[in-house]
Amino acid sequence: MAMHGAFSAAQYKKPVSDRSSDVSEFVCPVCLEIFESPVTTQCGHTFCQSCLQECLRPQKPVCAVCRAALGHWTKAVDLEALIQSSVAACKGCGAQVCLSQMRSHTAACSKYQDYIEEGVRTTAQNQPAIISPVPNRYTFTCPYCNCLNLDQDGLVEHCTSQHARDARQVVCPICAAMPWGDPNYRSTDFFQHLKLRHGFAYDTFVDFFTDENTMIQEALQRSLVDN
Repeated sequence: MAMHGAFSAAQYKKPVSDRSSDVSEFVCPVCLEIFESPVTTQCGHTFCQSCLQECLRPQKPVCAVCRAALGHWTKAVDLEALIQSSVAACKGCGAQVCLSQMRSHTAACSKYQDYIEEGVRTTAQNQPAIISPVPNRYTFTCPYCNCLNLDQDGLVEHCTSQHARDARQVVCPICAAMPWGDPNYRSTDFFQHLKLRHGFAYDTFVDFFTDENTMIQEALQRSLVDN
């Protein structure tokens, strides 16, 4: 239930002129934009009104910051007034913009878009490489030409269309990724193998922690039920 009241201005003691370099206190934790029609929950966290509405969708709504139950909130009147009267520099072009207009400005500012893209690239470059102990069983590499990131159906289609006349014996990358797979086994007829063994998606039927014979029996039983 909404409770209409004034948001405490005690949290905003800095003069407006001092805020042009730091607008973090005016940023919604959900959309990461300047607050739009801000409201404050009973647990003390502030959101855009539209963002709060998203938090209220579940049957038992909770605060997006602290996970406290949501039941009451107030309009952050004083905060909204500060947003209407404060200015800050666009991080793209450097222009001084009223905070209430910052969303529309950054949406149209090409230099701000460049600033965001550069930030994304820098963050991606600084991320440490994560080596997963779980093998990738969803995308595969073509055993003939090393084409990457083919899903099971894509691998079958790629090999059939691009390498149908290639007589080399190759290791099936799908089988090799499975717990029972032999990474050194080379199929004498790879295309027949693909047709017979990989006509269905493994992740639909397979329990990766069971042995191959058990998996095959379960897959057959399920196929009979489905038919």
